[in-house]
This record gives sequence, C-alpha cells and structure tokens, in this order.
Amino acid sequence: MKRPLSKPQIVCIILLWAALCYIVLVTAKQIDGPTILTILISGALVFIPTIKSLKKNK
Repeated sequence: MKRPLSKPQIVCIILLWAALCYIVLVTAKQIDGPTILTILISGALVFIPTIKSLKKNK
C-alpha cells in the first residue's frame, strides 16, 4: 500500500503544476478550447490524488 503524500510534497506538486500552466498559457499563440480542456484535465489529475492524500493524513 502506498504512503499518503506529505504536505511539502503536495505543495511542491501543486506549484509545479501551476508553473507549467503558466508557461503553457503565456507561450500559447491563442488560448482555445483544447488548451483549456487540457489544463482542466491536468488539474483534475493533480488535485484529486492530493485531496485524497490529505484526507488520509487526517
């Protein structure tokens, strides 16, 4: 069984995700539907496991 993520690990993962989203949004020539959908899906892939991990830590 996997150990839950620690709070510093969660913060690091979220900051890296935010930095990648910033880079994608700044360098994109135009922000269209697929770009927004990709960011939303990646957000779900980042935040759902972190929220589950936070609930396990309590």
